[in-house]
Amino acid sequence: MTQLATQQDPYLAQFEEFERTAIAEEPAWLMRRRKAAIARFSEVGFPDRRNEDWRFTDVRPITAIQFRPASEPTEVPSVEAISSWLLPDSHRLVFVNGHCVPELSNLEELPSGAIVGSLRQACRNNDSWVEKYVGGTGIADEHAFNCLNTAMFRDGACVRIFPDTVFERPLHLVFLAQPSPEPLATYPRNLIVVGKNSQVTLVESFHGLSTGKVFSNAITEVVVGENAFVDHYKIQDEALDAFHVATLRGCLGGNSRLSSCYVGFGGALVRHEGRVVFCGEHGECTLNGLYQARGTQHLANQTVIDHAQPHCTSHELYKGILDGRAHGVFNGKILVRPHAQKTDAKQSNQTLLLSDDAIINTKPQLEIYADDVKCTHGATVGQLNDDAVFYLRSRGIGLEEARSLLTFAFANDIISRISLGSLRQLLEERLLARHGLPEDVGMAGRV
Repeated sequence: MTQLATQQDPYLAQFEEFERTAIAEEPAWLMRRRKAAIARFSEVGFPDRRNEDWRFTDVRPITAIQFRPASEPTEVPSVEAISSWLLPDSHRLVFVNGHCVPELSNLEELPSGAIVGSLRQACRNNDSWVEKYVGGTGIADEHAFNCLNTAMFRDGACVRIFPDTVFERPLHLVFLAQPSPEPLATYPRNLIVVGKNSQVTLVESFHGLSTGKVFSNAITEVVVGENAFVDHYKIQDEALDAFHVATLRGCLGGNSRLSSCYVGFGGALVRHEGRVVFCGEHGECTLNGLYQARGTQHLANQTVIDHAQPHCTSHELYKGILDGRAHGVFNGKILVRPHAQKTDAKQSNQTLLLSDDAIINTKPQLEIYADDVKCTHGATVGQLNDDAVFYLRSRGIGLEEARSLLTFAFANDIISRISLGSLRQLLEERLLARHGLPEDVGMAGRV
C-alpha cells in the first residue's frame, strides 16, 4: 500500500500543474469537480488485489511507469494513413493522444437535430447542459482510474441529439495513440446525450499509430432518453505494449434501449468496464463482448447492470479466446433492487483456452433483492472440441486450419450479432487475418 501511495505523487503533481494553467480557461463548476476527483484519488489510491473488483488484475505494470499527460500533437497522420481504421459512409470525429483533430474529422451533413464536437470546447463555452450531464449518469467514479480521468481529461467527444432525431449514418469516434520517447497518458472523456424518440449508431475505436508506452484512461457516458435507442460499439486494437483502462457508463430512460458490443484485441494490460443503470421502467440493455489475447496479454472485463427500476430486461454474452500465457478476466454482476419487480436478466460468459498456460478467472454474479424476477447466469471454460476437429480433418482439412476454423466460428458468434454491416465486415476480416484464414470463409458465413 505504501508503494502504491507513493506512485500517486506524480499524478498529484501533474494535477497541480494542470490547475495552474487551466483555471482561467475552464468554468468554475468543472474545476470544482476536478478538485473533488483528485481529492478522491488521493484518498482511495490505486487498487490492489485485496480489492475484490481488482483481485485478478495487478495494476503495478501501469503504476510502475511515470506517464506524463499527452499534449496537443504538433504532427498528425494523413487521412490516407489511417483509412484502414475508418468506417465508410460515417460521420467522423478523430482524436490524437486525446485531443480533437478537426482536419482528420468529417462532420458534414449531420442531422439538423444534433450537435457533435469537442467536449473541451463545450466546457469552455460553459453550456449548461454539459454541466448537467458530465458525471450525470448517476454512476460515481468507482476507483482511482475513474477519478484520474475526471481530474485530468483534456478533451473528448461531446454529442447532443435532440428529441425525434435519427442518425442515418453511424457516428465514428476514432482515438489514435501516437507514442513519444517518454511514456504518455491520455484521458479521453466522451459525453453522449440522446433525446426522446431518437436513434444513433455510435462506434468508438482505439488504435496505436506505432508501438510505445501509452496509457489510455477513458470514460464514455451515454444518457439515453425516453423511447430512444443507442447502438454502441467499441473496438480496442492498440499496440501490444500499450495500457488501456476504460469505462462505459449508461443511464437508460423509460422504454429506451442500449445495445453495446466490445471487441478487444490489443494492449499489454487492458481493463474494460461496462456499467449500466436503468433510470426508467421498461428499458432494455444488451452488453456483448469478445476479447482475444495471446502471448502475455492481460485482458480484463468488468460489467455491472443495475436494475433500479421494474419491468426491465438485460442480456449479456461475453466470449474470450486465450492463447500462449495470456490471462483473461470476466467479472459480471447483475444487481436487482428491491422494487425492481418483473426484471428479466440473462448473463453468459464463455471462454476458449487454446494453450495449457492460458488462464481465465471468471466470476458471474447475481445480487437479487426482489422476488418476482427471471434471472440466470452461467460460465463455461473449455478447449476446442476434439470431435469437431476430427470431423474437419476427416474432410481433408489440416489440423491447424481446423483449429483456426473452429476458433473463428466461436468468435464470429459475437461479430455476427453486429447490425452495422461495414463494421461487421471489417472485424470479420480482422479475425480471418488473425487466424490465417482466407476471406471466402467469412463470405460463406455472410451468405
